[in-house]
Amino acid sequence: MEFSNRVLEIFKELNTIPRGSGHMEQIAEFCMSFANKHNLKCEKDSANNVIIYKDATPSMKNSHPVILQGHLDMVWQKTEDCQIDFLKDPIETFVDGDFLRANKTTLGADNGIAVSIIMAILESNSLEHPPIEAVFTTDEEVGMLGAVKLDTSNLKSKRMINLDSEEEDTVTVSCAGGSEFSLNAPFERVKVTGTKISVNLTGLQGGHSGVEIHKGRQNATLLAVRILNHLYQKFDFDLISLNAGDKSNAIPNNATFEIVTSTPTQLVEELKDYLVTVKKELSFREPNFEYSVITGQSGDFFTLPEKTKNDLFQFLVSAPNGVIANSCEIEDLVETSLNLGIFKTDETEMNLCFSLRSNKESAIKYLEEKLVTLSKCIDCTTKISGSYPAWEYTDNSPLRKMYEESYKEQFSKEPKIEAIHAGLECGVFASKIPDLDCIAIGPTLFDVHTTKERMCISSLENFCKLLLNFLKKL
Repeated sequence: MEFSNRVLEIFKELNTIPRGSGHMEQIAEFCMSFANKHNLKCEKDSANNVIIYKDATPSMKNSHPVILQGHLDMVWQKTEDCQIDFLKDPIETFVDGDFLRANKTTLGADNGIAVSIIMAILESNSLEHPPIEAVFTTDEEVGMLGAVKLDTSNLKSKRMINLDSEEEDTVTVSCAGGSEFSLNAPFERVKVTGTKISVNLTGLQGGHSGVEIHKGRQNATLLAVRILNHLYQKFDFDLISLNAGDKSNAIPNNATFEIVTSTPTQLVEELKDYLVTVKKELSFREPNFEYSVITGQSGDFFTLPEKTKNDLFQFLVSAPNGVIANSCEIEDLVETSLNLGIFKTDETEMNLCFSLRSNKESAIKYLEEKLVTLSKCIDCTTKISGSYPAWEYTDNSPLRKMYEESYKEQFSKEPKIEAIHAGLECGVFASKIPDLDCIAIGPTLFDVHTTKERMCISSLENFCKLLLNFLKKL
């Protein structure tokens, strides 16, 4: 059987197992059962990370070992009309021309295709390769939690191939580190009388905060705050709720807010005029932006206290967001950024979360300090979590040079060498294994973390051929 076809078979099997971030038990057991079935040494830790070991083929028994690494978890997203229960139902995939897609959900090729490729290598008795240490980590999508907890003391290799890159023609050689800053502000609602106005902001592009942060895409939360702050300069109103985003590392593309006012006619007139201005301003960057304004019933409503509302505006209008600095060392690389990805209001508290990124450790610390300082204007608690180290560029990488040669041999051109602003587990491994020589590669994927996610099938075929030939040379 063609190797890439076997990879797709394994991938289809993976998609029958729940493996969303935070639900790693069943997929970890699947990996252990796979290893036992093929008589391979394996181990699983308390974080459900799995390591599977395979000896070198006879022709390469004197070669140094290599780590093949991917993460087990995926992002669960589905369309509004999709009835799938991710904890019970398989992800349905289908072929669309040269693409593999999922039916109304994320595909999970990030990073299930890496797991599938590695497993296909591990189960084969005909492929040439050095000693392999296959490392399957957990909860990468929510802060690389598995990699952070992984004990690497049993790993002997000083070479690692991470398979979490998403462009066949690219070798990733550096990535940002990061952390999450969360803020929790409790309050007691107060009863006010007036007319409720509901506003929905929709159709913004959104995107991954490590990949699209430099593209000028509008953050829905901050757009809502801008509109509210504009109204606040002219009218008295009370805030019932503001909600946007559900992942810190995603630029929110929709937002809703509800307010109560005693002057609904005048406020709504000003609101609609301002929304027309905003839509025109955003027309080139956000061509699909839409809004709706609904004037509700008059009556009694429970709203945020005046001080909480004022503190909220003061904090969010002042807080930094987006690109903070570009690299002076690597062309076209965003060096430091942050993204307000989550804002939620419930009955008793508001919660927000920023994703911070930088290729410079000190820059992340400064952003954390800045947000902590700003938060002192609010009666709140703050937390910094999910910290992971940057993976700094190494000029002298034998592994990268060997891969470049293999790529040129197959495609008669040089691969792209890229540093990225997104995070990769390579940084965590490099911080734990001294002098680790590492590259990140993979087949071409599009629109990961969304229901439009798709994988190029011909790219998978090309990449598998490239990787197998590369392993022979190690």
